[in-house]
Amino acid sequence: MNNTMQDTQNTMWIDNREVPIEGERNVLEVARKAGIDIPTFCYHSDLSVYGACRLCLVDIDGRGVNASCSVTPEPGMRVKTNTKQVRDIRKISIELLLANHDMNCPTCVRSATCRLRELAERMGIEKLRYKPVHTPRAIDRSAHSLVRDPNKCVLCGDCVRACHEVQGVGAIDFAFRGADSAVMPAFCHNLDAVECVHCGLCATVCPTGALTPKPEIDAVWADLDNPQKVVVAQMAPAVRVGLGEYFGMAAGAVTTGQAVAALKAVGFDKVYDTSFTADMTVLEESEEFLNRLNTGGTLPLFTSCCPAWVKYVEQYHHQLLPHLSSCKSPQQMFGAVARKVLPKHLPLEEKELVVVSVMPCTAKKFEAKQEKFNKDGKPEVDHVITTAELGLMLRQVGLQLQNLEPESFDRPLGFKSGAGVLFGVSGGVTEAVLRYVVEKVQGKPLEQVDFHQVRGEAGLREAVVKVNDTEVRLAIVQGLANVEAVTKQIRDGVCPYHLVEVMACPGGCVCGAGQPHSFNPAARRERTKAIYDHDRTMDFHKAQDNPELAAVYAEHYGEAGGHAAHQALHTDYQHRRRLHELDLTVTDSDQEDKVQVRVCVGTTCFLNGSQELLRKLVHYVERTGLQDRVEINATFCMENCGQSPNVRVGNTHIEHCTFDTARDALTQALNPDISSGFAVSP
Repeated sequence: MNNTMQDTQNTMWIDNREVPIEGERNVLEVARKAGIDIPTFCYHSDLSVYGACRLCLVDIDGRGVNASCSVTPEPGMRVKTNTKQVRDIRKISIELLLANHDMNCPTCVRSATCRLRELAERMGIEKLRYKPVHTPRAIDRSAHSLVRDPNKCVLCGDCVRACHEVQGVGAIDFAFRGADSAVMPAFCHNLDAVECVHCGLCATVCPTGALTPKPEIDAVWADLDNPQKVVVAQMAPAVRVGLGEYFGMAAGAVTTGQAVAALKAVGFDKVYDTSFTADMTVLEESEEFLNRLNTGGTLPLFTSCCPAWVKYVEQYHHQLLPHLSSCKSPQQMFGAVARKVLPKHLPLEEKELVVVSVMPCTAKKFEAKQEKFNKDGKPEVDHVITTAELGLMLRQVGLQLQNLEPESFDRPLGFKSGAGVLFGVSGGVTEAVLRYVVEKVQGKPLEQVDFHQVRGEAGLREAVVKVNDTEVRLAIVQGLANVEAVTKQIRDGVCPYHLVEVMACPGGCVCGAGQPHSFNPAARRERTKAIYDHDRTMDFHKAQDNPELAAVYAEHYGEAGGHAAHQALHTDYQHRRRLHELDLTVTDSDQEDKVQVRVCVGTTCFLNGSQELLRKLVHYVERTGLQDRVEINATFCMENCGQSPNVRVGNTHIEHCTFDTARDALTQALNPDISSGFAVSP
């Protein structure tokens, strides 16, 4: 068969146009490639196909009306995307959603980028034909990072799939059925009480205002208006390639100078660059890595810059905490350094200083509020606003970013190398560390500072860099679900890596949940390219060449990795419960001195037989007439998944529990003078 015939047979027809099929997953992708924007709520190229919103309907010859996201393209297929029947169904779908929706659009933070509002306008909906049935529900503002407004949820499931599939967390899911269907955290808890890691990916994919970053603008304005305060800003690397989009500029436009000018125009006394402490992180983390590598320390070393990743480890893999770098994130390092350096440099009283972070990330809001980052009752970082929040502040005072004359960061904490800027992209931390480690081990200046082998878009990337006679094996992870393969290798004792970088957000910080909301799938690549281009324009490309950083070390911290630096710039971690304890009473008693028996029915314990164990214990208590003396509860979760099933009898915790062991423990609790002889954990 010749190539012409082969090409003809691998095409389909969309709205009377012949379009080639080139490996697309579905008809929707083929149509969009042809420039036809079929409307959707629940379709994202990074997520599984769901087909819930029914907006992407098309008319296929011989098949009738189908959801284009769920139909595989076939040669010769003929599709119409805009028939009257299709338009009518789409319009009805939007009207039904609006009838059950909070319609306070002017006060919604997502009004300008709301997909529902956009589609209602696009479908020509001027009034609703259906009686509104919306019943107001409480807004969840419990978390430091996110606001969950169930009144604006359209049940598209985007947030649920993003949390499950990309992050492997599952902090939110569908609950109830029919008209009562809702998306919420487990057991109707608030977000602050479940295993949410605050990455904000749910807010990134949400087409309405049901999930949004929690604002801190009012608190920042209050400090800016206080003449007794000296308010300084630090700006993360990714902000400079995202802020312009808020003002209609092209994705990836570098607006560093204009952003500095804007921050000063709204009242910030000084504006510094988080890339300065990213350079500092390079030195501290590299020294930590080399020390472990040379002394047989715990490897692989995991990076610690992403607070969503850190919380994920604390929740799900606390046994791996020794692998996590003890370095604070660049944001928290900046807070510590600013409170050490600026009072003498400006000068001012430390109590007058207010540190505000401008970040592309919602997890940074959670990070800054942690008690361990308070010193003498004062947080290292007072407020965290997102890139989009900064954009809103500028709009509030009538500033247009593109019309501002660029200004420079203030010194000394505004000077950085290209290595610090690279922290904004996935793989950037690894590349920055390599620029330090390779040069130090080889004992001579690097001839080539770019390490292209750590760059890319795959969720898990591997690279090997030869340093003298040693092969340094690296892994770069984006999206927390992709890290499970690495953690399993560590548990099994077969992990080949020396250094592992993990970023929760696909693409890294440039695609954080605090960036301007974009439906442009190419935005990630443009922002990433802009970071690498920005690095190439810098005078210095290695953190160790930053002269301002060297001066700060010399005056305040001594050598990188030394005692003073470790005391100020490093932190520790904790084992976090994934879900606040919830007991479901199975047997009850009115007596106050009853023995409490708790059987964990969390996922791992359940899979290892805890449900059957629970059934046997209930039957035993009933059969022996102990209902008045024993209360049995099913509980979530004892955070000891590796030793499941887990049971507590009174204050005694039993690992790998069997019915016989639990029965003996209960007998001992009821009759403490009787020796049972069973083995339990303390």
